[in-house]
Amino acid sequence: MITETYNIFDELADLLASMDPIKVLAFHTSAAAQKRLEQLLTINKEGALTQDETLELERFMTVEHIVRVAKARARQQLAAI
Repeated sequence: MITETYNIFDELADLLASMDPIKVLAFHTSAAAQKRLEQLLTINKEGALTQDETLELERFMTVEHIVRVAKARARQQLAAI
């Protein structure tokens, strides 16, 4: 039996993009968030992430995915206007 995978991230990205596509496209993480992500990536390269840091890095990656999809959808919406 083949089932379709439901992607809640796509649904959230659609919602964000529909609110204000221009603001979605302008969104960037804060300097503090970017610095923390870079720290986690460095620690990960060293193979020394704690369990909490691994979860934190996974959250960063999830949010990045949602934002990328939202930006793609925002571009589509603006192109349709």
